[in-house]
Amino acid sequence: MGGGGTGGYRNIGDVDKLLQEAKDRLNNDGRKNLFISFAYEDANEVNLLRGQAKSDISDIEFNDWSVKDAFDSKNADYIKRQITDRILRSSTTVVYVSDRTQNSRWVNWEVQKSIELGKRVIAVHKGDTPPASLPDSVRNNPKISVERWSNLKNIL
Repeated sequence: MGGGGTGGYRNIGDVDKLLQEAKDRLNNDGRKNLFISFAYEDANEVNLLRGQAKSDISDIEFNDWSVKDAFDSKNADYIKRQITDRILRSSTTVVYVSDRTQNSRWVNWEVQKSIELGKRVIAVHKGDTPPASLPDSVRNNPKISVERWSNLKNIL
């Protein structure tokens, strides 16, 4: 009865990775997993965006995998590992851009890391017009669209 004891189990790929992907899909209830990149000075505005995703009256739904609190470390390698892990858990990186974003120490790195990891990157801004100056990683990449925050639901 049946074939040998080894079967085709090992031929289906990385079982642990497939299992984690299945769990992620079941746990997110159809929501997108986002990493939000932003200048620290824009935290209050980004918190409004996060709040929209939790509101029952909002059409925007996503799981936020971004860093909510500053890492208590001056070790850049440690911080980069933590951020990389969060980006890996996300399908899309949303960059909140304002007049302060261009000077952010981390935004360019987070955008470049997201692209390196094959993640979709979208820049969003408050109001009708984007800021006059964008981070180099956004401005120099024609694949990154710059959209109004109010349009986020439609582009996710």
